[in-house]
Amino acid sequence: MKPTDTTVKLDLPISSDPALRRRFLVLNEPFPGNLRFGVLLEKLDWLAHDTALDYARRVHPEARAVTAAVDEILVRHVSNAQRDLVCSGRINRVGRTSMEIGIRVESESEPRHYASCYFTMVARDGDGPGAASIPVPPLEPEGALEERRAEKALERQQAWRARTAALLAPPSREEFEELRRLHAAQEADGFDGVRAGTTTIESWERTYPEQENESKVIFGGYIMRRAYELASICADRVMPHRPVIAAVNRVNFIHPVEIGDKLRFSSTVVYAEGPAVCVQTSIERMSRDRSVRALSNSCLFTFVNVAPDLTLRDAPTIHPVTYAEDGRWLDARRTLRDLESRLREPWLDLARIPGEGR
Repeated sequence: MKPTDTTVKLDLPISSDPALRRRFLVLNEPFPGNLRFGVLLEKLDWLAHDTALDYARRVHPEARAVTAAVDEILVRHVSNAQRDLVCSGRINRVGRTSMEIGIRVESESEPRHYASCYFTMVARDGDGPGAASIPVPPLEPEGALEERRAEKALERQQAWRARTAALLAPPSREEFEELRRLHAAQEADGFDGVRAGTTTIESWERTYPEQENESKVIFGGYIMRRAYELASICADRVMPHRPVIAAVNRVNFIHPVEIGDKLRFSSTVVYAEGPAVCVQTSIERMSRDRSVRALSNSCLFTFVNVAPDLTLRDAPTIHPVTYAEDGRWLDARRTLRDLESRLREPWLDLARIPGEGR
């Protein structure tokens, strides 16, 4: 099967469906970027699920598909809840049991590429935490473009493994000097900078049957939405203007969440550079009988600080204090630098947004 044969589309008629538009609204008033990105995350996760499931069930009719990770989401433009969106998902690369789903989000009313999204899904046999992964057939790329997409999918996986391994590596001379400067600044009289530990906020909730997916565990899109919403509030606490999502750098699904679990969401601003602010959110699950306590998800989001007219403004410097905060600072810095090195131009294009309340 060729990648083009795996395409699944999702239309979001936001402008013509009042109920859908209300769900996507941030506020009941017009302003640039009035679109709930967390709700879009839920829709994208369902689309990635459906795309992977269609492919897996060609060989295994009873197969399930679960989200293993969000490898990356790059927000290309700012959109509003007055525009229809079209989401197109297709499989870029297939491993033994996993599939990378690439999703392109576009505006239907005018040619505009809103976001590029990459999900890793896994084919499973059975329901619940005890389900086993099952192999899926390989794709047959046809043409240079499809081969390049498969290569980029592999590059994203390799980049993530490299960043994970780099966490164990000591800082470079440049990184060490920057960390030393940030620590030394805190010793100065009258220091009024932002310490990373002071930005942490938490939220608790319990899961219910209405949040369950077809695999009898809690829907990953719902968990991502809640993680993003807390990260956005966290970024808003330190930004002098307004945070706009620029990238979902990574979301790892480490442990499935079950009905009745208590979830502890914790968000911290870990790094800032220019207008960019990186927020790490971790999600810990505790079973209803308190016998299991484990990290279920780790997320890294990048926001940019923008003025009301969407022009970029520098964010405050973040000062780590502990060794753990130094490690998170390094991880976010390296992730951001790696992303910038792989792109030919800034991925969030705020300079070419006509008619967005300027």
